[in-house]
Amino acid sequence: MAISVNLDTIILYVRDVERLKLFYLHIFKLDIAEEHGTQWVLLKTGNFHVGLHQASEKYLARGNTGQWKSNAKIVFKVTEDIHLLRIRLISQGVAMREVKTFDDYPYWLCDGEDPEGNVFQLKQQKLIQ
Repeated sequence: MAISVNLDTIILYVRDVERLKLFYLHIFKLDIAEEHGTQWVLLKTGNFHVGLHQASEKYLARGNTGQWKSNAKIVFKVTEDIHLLRIRLISQGVAMREVKTFDDYPYWLCDGEDPEGNVFQLKQQKLIQ
């Protein structure tokens, strides 16, 4: 069964969120969709988003070598139940992490890896109760 997805966001793991935020705001005139301190900013460009995420110390310590081959993450917005989709993908041999969310954040998130280790994320809007 095919998964129905729409490309929603590309996340870049960066050293200096504020510096890159100012660059994209100034050079490309992107709008801020959301911002959480110095760790995260989501920039909007049309129907698409660019996320700037503070890279972890573990990532920075490795420089551009080691397990990670890229500092980007593709995010796919899904409409089906993310928990069931995760189970289905695991049964197909896809490496998937746990489903997570954050306080006051309206989405469920689940990261996975393609066969070359590139990280992607599934994003499902929470049901409003």
